[in-house]
Amino acid sequence: MLFNSSIFILAFLPVTLALFFAVGRVSPNAAATLLGLASLVFYGAWSVQYVPLLLASIGVNFALSQVLGDTARRPGTRRAVFILAICANLALLGYFKYANFFLNSWADATGSNLALWSIVLPLGISFYTFTQIAFLADTWKNQVRERNFAHYLLFVTYFPHLIAGPILHHAEMMPQFRNKAIYRPNWENIAIGVSVFIMGLAKKTLIADGIAPVGRAVFTSADYGQQIEFFRAWGGALAYAMQIYFDFSGYCDMAIGISILFGVRLPLNFNSPYKATSIVDFWRRWHMTLSRFLRDYLYVPLGGSRRSRPRRYVNLMITMLLGGLWHGAAWTYVAWGGLHGFYLVVNHAWEYLRKKIAPNARPAGRFVRALSVLLTFAAVTVAWVLFRANSFASAMRIISGMAGLNGIDLPAKAASLKTLAANIGMAPVSQTPYISNTAILGLLLLLTMCWLAPNAYQIMGAKNPALNAVEPGARWTWRPSLGWAVGLGVLGAVAFTGILTGPPSEFLYFQF
Repeated sequence: MLFNSSIFILAFLPVTLALFFAVGRVSPNAAATLLGLASLVFYGAWSVQYVPLLLASIGVNFALSQVLGDTARRPGTRRAVFILAICANLALLGYFKYANFFLNSWADATGSNLALWSIVLPLGISFYTFTQIAFLADTWKNQVRERNFAHYLLFVTYFPHLIAGPILHHAEMMPQFRNKAIYRPNWENIAIGVSVFIMGLAKKTLIADGIAPVGRAVFTSADYGQQIEFFRAWGGALAYAMQIYFDFSGYCDMAIGISILFGVRLPLNFNSPYKATSIVDFWRRWHMTLSRFLRDYLYVPLGGSRRSRPRRYVNLMITMLLGGLWHGAAWTYVAWGGLHGFYLVVNHAWEYLRKKIAPNARPAGRFVRALSVLLTFAAVTVAWVLFRANSFASAMRIISGMAGLNGIDLPAKAASLKTLAANIGMAPVSQTPYISNTAILGLLLLLTMCWLAPNAYQIMGAKNPALNAVEPGARWTWRPSLGWAVGLGVLGAVAFTGILTGPPSEFLYFQF
């Protein structure tokens, strides 16, 4: 079931909301159980066959957490149980997500002919596995112990986060599930939730799905071995950069909007990452809960920045390589993670040198900050090509085109531009550019929105529905008024009309 489907918007969500508050008046614990069961229905709408796997994962991990939380047990026993629990979770994830990847890689390296297994990746397995690994790690460190199975079930299965995040942390969620106030309807929360949900729905159906064909056409051409020229390469890369930005931003908005309807605040997971002034800043803004997980449960245990500077850079690279592999079972994802690891190493090394050379330098001015944003965005866009491409060959066709190595695609009559291209060493190709004028204008408009417009949480201002506060918004701040109701109502109607014209498209992060 998709957030951007009519059955979810018109049936599942309102029915679940009504039952939750009706049962909550009688018994909060029963309402939490009901919401957990509704989340299983939501998950089962995709594939019933993997509901038992999800339930088994929850049951086993909850039982193991009770053993880990028993501080009276011998330290050696608790440590052995903890290692067993982590290995079991990683083995489950490894089998479903990486078994065929490793078999393929082994066959390519050795030339052997291995039969691949018929494995379907269960939706959301990365998210609910990472959520439980973090819970077990903190239980082992005596930072938490949850005895209420209904709350644990809801914590793991809570449907606004289950399929594509955010990765939840027990310290943020468990206190909310114990708060009896969330089991009574709050009309302000409902108004806020509907507003943020509409913003996310519009991003997904009107923007992300609208720009997707532009990028798809270029990447498909590269898959078929076509040479991709300069403008076509940049147009395809920018189109995908816009698609994944608004697709993931839309999902995060919709998840947070849905959750606040139930009175539960999810952690902020997306905070205008294309406004980042560095790669470090980018990872503080993009998939924020994944960055937090990788930092707390991988980078820090590896040693983080506590040891030598070279060791810190090695830890960064290992973390990002594994973060890339988490996104998908393909070497292109590993390369994407490695490229971002390289970016982070350069970023940290530059900051170290800058402070050594000019420790009292003034803060950067607007022009330098704008250049920093542009450079960061360009680096991220190049990396997105590896993330999106189906093979290294396809990725290199596009990246070489972006570098101008495949010539520059110009209209046949553009004689002056052809001369300019020749002067800078870019052989012109006499053809009409593949990226239409409409698409170019659309990309420029979307870039302007990414860089200059406030995000949904800034627009909400003091009514921010996420756990993490963001800087207050621009000139217009949401308030429960007729004007906002009409404006968002029209936007929602237009966005919902897009759903009715065809089957809803999946969110890009569903595949991870």
